[in-house]
Amino acid sequence: MNWYVAKLVFRVISGDGDHQAQFDEQLRLISADSELVAYEKANRIGHANQDSFKNIEKQTVKWQFIDVAELNQLGELADGTELYYNIHETPDADLYIAWAHHKSALLGIRN
Repeated sequence: MNWYVAKLVFRVISGDGDHQAQFDEQLRLISADSELVAYEKANRIGHANQDSFKNIEKQTVKWQFIDVAELNQLGELADGTELYYNIHETPDADLYIAWAHHKSALLGIRN
């Protein structure tokens, strides 16, 4: 059995959809014998997790499954195993570093 990390992409549509496009990217851990089986499982999970509900303004909010955007096989599962990476290029390194520190501070677990 192998372990994979699958990136599932959902579109979030509120009301009539007259708003800036929103997408939810989720990383899911998948256990499968092969890459094909992992992709099929991730695809089923995506379809099963489509949802809709009414927000406080009585508008329907939909999570529409788009696709499995990435699928990466993991090596050994151990403390510190890399699950995912993304290289980000930016014209302002200081702004990106400040953003990373801000996101970390929002976790609220620093001393």
